Amino acid sequence: MNFQNTLSRRHLLQGTLKGTTLALTLPTFQSLSAVTAGEEASPRRLVCVGNHLGFYPGNFFPQEAGKNYTPTSTLKPLETHRDEFTVFSNLDHGLSGGHRAVQGFLTSIKKEEAAGFPEKNVSLDQAAAEHVGSATRFPSINTGIVNGTDMCWTRAGVHVPPVNNPASLFRGLFVNSPVEVRRIQETRLKHRGSVLDALRDSARALNRTLNTADRNKLEQYLTSVRDVERRLQMSQEWLNRPKPTPEVDEIKDEERMHLDEVALFYDLMALALQTDSTRVATLETGMGFRTSELNLDSYHGISHHGKSEGRIDQLKVVETFLTTKLSDFISKLKDAQIFDNTLIVFGSGMSDASSHSNRDLPVILAGGGLDHQGHLICPEQPQQRVPLANLWLSVLNWFGTETERFGRSTGTFSPMKIG
Repeated sequence: MNFQNTLSRRHLLQGTLKGTTLALTLPTFQSLSAVTAGEEASPRRLVCVGNHLGFYPGNFFPQEAGKNYTPTSTLKPLETHRDEFTVFSNLDHGLSGGHRAVQGFLTSIKKEEAAGFPEKNVSLDQAAAEHVGSATRFPSINTGIVNGTDMCWTRAGVHVPPVNNPASLFRGLFVNSPVEVRRIQETRLKHRGSVLDALRDSARALNRTLNTADRNKLEQYLTSVRDVERRLQMSQEWLNRPKPTPEVDEIKDEERMHLDEVALFYDLMALALQTDSTRVATLETGMGFRTSELNLDSYHGISHHGKSEGRIDQLKVVETFLTTKLSDFISKLKDAQIFDNTLIVFGSGMSDASSHSNRDLPVILAGGGLDHQGHLICPEQPQQRVPLANLWLSVLNWFGTETERFGRSTGTFSPMKIG
């Protein structure tokens, strides 16, 4: 066996990983059972929401610092929850590249730079999902409009694509597979497990003949294998456990407006969190979001506003819609009495899409039982700037991990106590 063949197998494995990720994200979710002995009565939850085309800074950031700021058009829909979220200014990852750098929102690292970091480009949500493990039926669910923003990445550097069909997500959460289907799935899991055993043994034998650079590549391959093994074990553990019965009508597989899909995904995430089917969820709004449904020009077109007042006014409509749906979601979590144990990250890896800027990103942190600060203006001077990755590290620590570093972090987030 030569290294070229190993690489070919690795590419094949990554292709399998993508299919496995979807299967693991959707097919099964925990039943509405009582909390068993040893489980947390009120486990912590994390929700990450990303928008590919950012938010126009003039519509997003308040002028004043602190809790008594005047809300901008984008923040007005959140006024009901004013004391329970923080808006941050002057935070980013120091990335550039416009659309290509948006995928670094939850990672702080572009995929082509991942090899230079110990934890590669694992995203905030997936790092949290690793901590959850098999405590829930699925460690995370990833949803999105169109193709999303490419913001979710495993530790092996594999992109986790969002589910963009609410009906598929509903079935995965609440519809039990027939016995014969579960048997087929069980057989497939056993087969994949034996294949992984063979791949791992071959890789270990090959390791003795490789130079340092190739050993690093092989380690990344083995990380992929371990990630698949972990996911297979989780799937086996939950395969035959019944799913919850929701108190909502089944979502049918039919054509829908994107406006309705955003609301449905928020509803399904709330149900998934409430039933403890998962404790980590994401929602991505892609560049193809149909703003024509709001009687506006194309989203991409108006995002390149060129300071045109008319286009900026159209952006106000889109961005107000997005924060209105966020506000509705927060209300649902409050009604379910899980908001104080849920931390919501909302924002984008793009700031002003008209200039393709990835600096001074729009970021909101909501819930989590934190002492929120209203509008927190972080240092603007280059030597004093706080990396956004520091905030992500503190979020992970709040979630319960003992992680000491995340991506480009230089420490925990000092401007505000998280946790």
